[in-house]
Amino acid sequence: MPDSISIADPSADDLVNVWATVAEHLHKKLGPQTYATWFNLCVPVSLDKEVFTLACPNNFTHTWVEENYMDELQSSVTAGTTQTTSTALIVDQEACAKTYEENGRQFHDPGTGSDDDKSATASASPGTSRPSGPGRLNGALLSNSDFVLNPTYTFEDFVIGPCNRFAAALATGAADQPGSTYNPLFLHGSVGVGKTHLLQGLCHRILKNTPESRILYVSCETFVNHFVSALERGATDTFRDRYRHVDVLVVDDIHLLANKERTQDEFFHTFNQLYNEQKQIVLSSDAPPKEIPTLHARLVSRFGWGIVAEIEAPCTETRMAIVSRKSRDRGKPFPTDVNQLIAEYIVDNVRELEGAVSRLIAYSEMAKRDVTTDLAREALGDLLQTTPGTPSVDGVVKAVTKRYDIKLVDLQGKRRTKSIVWPRQIAMFLFRKLLPWSLEEIGAYFGGRDHSTVLHAVDKVMMRARAEEGVRKELTVLLTDLGGGSLEEHLEKRR
Repeated sequence: MPDSISIADPSADDLVNVWATVAEHLHKKLGPQTYATWFNLCVPVSLDKEVFTLACPNNFTHTWVEENYMDELQSSVTAGTTQTTSTALIVDQEACAKTYEENGRQFHDPGTGSDDDKSATASASPGTSRPSGPGRLNGALLSNSDFVLNPTYTFEDFVIGPCNRFAAALATGAADQPGSTYNPLFLHGSVGVGKTHLLQGLCHRILKNTPESRILYVSCETFVNHFVSALERGATDTFRDRYRHVDVLVVDDIHLLANKERTQDEFFHTFNQLYNEQKQIVLSSDAPPKEIPTLHARLVSRFGWGIVAEIEAPCTETRMAIVSRKSRDRGKPFPTDVNQLIAEYIVDNVRELEGAVSRLIAYSEMAKRDVTTDLAREALGDLLQTTPGTPSVDGVVKAVTKRYDIKLVDLQGKRRTKSIVWPRQIAMFLFRKLLPWSLEEIGAYFGGRDHSTVLHAVDKVMMRARAEEGVRKELTVLLTDLGGGSLEEHLEKRR
């Protein structure tokens, strides 16, 4: 294989040869595990005198490569040609799947050199094995999947606390005995509490125990889009073959089935076939089955056949443990007081905790200073401008739903019963007074309502608060719990 290739009149052979060189460079730069995780299912699709185009199997891979490995990819492309050639990334699931389904590993895999090289690569990442069936690699997700498994999203790397202990135990049990112990497994919780980590940990564990398992991991949006496309093309048989001939089906954000009648019917039949064949089904949602609007009763019933578990926002101790674990994994463990500082300010979202850790480490390395609370305040200034316990979206929603014994889906839904309308107006009032949101943003959050509806709600709450002692007490309790200041201050402010 030449070190670099001149592209005076590029041909199909040039495309293969350039990718061979690029893959070799990437493999050396990133290591076998990273290469296998993010580039193993990518395929080159075109090459001209100016642009080398690489196809990614899904949006997740495209975004991750673009944000994290574009410099390495571009330098590898430059090294593979005798002139500067730019690199373009596209998403082409069909091109990637077709390559592996019809031709196996048609393009160069740097892990298929000597026997020693093969052994080392395989041990580093099962994803470098040759295909053992349509659309899959042994030890990896099916190529039709939306997601690529993050190597750090394993059960071993999941920080367990009171908020997630039950869900973690269920996911582990389902992974160890797929299709029998907890089937279906339905996990629900707000954004950033660890649902994705548990789903991917389950996939990792199953593939570790049974590398040949056929796991399809998609978002509900993708399922819907695939079904609509199949209807348009008259290809429902192909669609059903894709979703019903798997060992494990993982669907993220299943609540997006709401209001989609025909797609719910199709998912019902897909669910039945997989369940009857004892294939594992894993679903995630932001709400439990009974609270997903317009979800068919028969789907609600089937989702409850297995076990439903909520993942709650992590408590302070768990957040400290997460910060400690993430900093230690990055090779720069933080002092306890720094862990506590971050945990006190970032209270609802694990992803934000991880982002804060990465940002502080980068700042420390750039400034060439040890991590201390003073450095943390410098690096994370915009995150620490407010006092601990400052009202957040999740905080307001939890306070209102708990006090009035309703659910978020009720606040965002269309129901106009008195028991729902008043709490919804209270929530809108608190959003307007405590959060930096516009009227349009608040209306969109509460089910796509018009800004005038929000104004009416705010005015109604303020009017009743001035006239009714009971309402004043309700709002005072909520504002006290949220750390939102005194009611009088908010009543004096313009809406």
